[in-house]
Amino acid sequence: APLKNVALCAKVMERAINSPSHLPRIVSFTGHSGYGKSWSAAVTANKFKAYYVECKSSWTKRALLEAILLQMGITAQGPVYKLVDQISEQLAKTEKALIIDEMDHLVKRSAVEIVRDIYEGSNAPILLIGEENMPRNLNNWERFHGRVLEWAYAQPADAQDVKLLASFYCKRVKIREDLIQETTKAIKGSVRRACVNLDRIEKKALGM
Repeated sequence: APLKNVALCAKVMERAINSPSHLPRIVSFTGHSGYGKSWSAAVTANKFKAYYVECKSSWTKRALLEAILLQMGITAQGPVYKLVDQISEQLAKTEKALIIDEMDHLVKRSAVEIVRDIYEGSNAPILLIGEENMPRNLNNWERFHGRVLEWAYAQPADAQDVKLLASFYCKRVKIREDLIQETTKAIKGSVRRACVNLDRIEKKALGM
């Protein structure tokens, strides 16, 4: 669904890709859980044919590098610094962007500098996706923080977003405007909760 955050995520990725040579090419897209950041990132990855990885809480630096290389179709070989070189070379050669989702896990593990190493070795556009506190937490790494070109923030879902979601995922019933407004209030900005509630509304209406 063409929600606001889908468009916003694509816009910030485009900003990094088109950044002049004298400016950094790392950008950030953050916000509260449920705002649809990961879906927006997936759409953006498809649109720009970018490499996309979603970090896990258990990942080490090596696990991140191996996951990126897997997305690139490259076999990970050698120590960590060799893997960084492999990734940097591939990004520079293909001129593709890199999207790192759930970046918060790398921040918690103090693995931020490995991303800076990739950027310095490739000068590739890099989009970081994370929770709302990630920009503040990255202040602990000044050399990294200073290389972020733009900090974009995911917006809460509004009534227009709920209508769009209903047209995609709630096609068997028509939802009146007053129920759209009530649903918008109830979800508190969460796209995920909107989808859940629309599904419940449809099932309840069909059952009645």
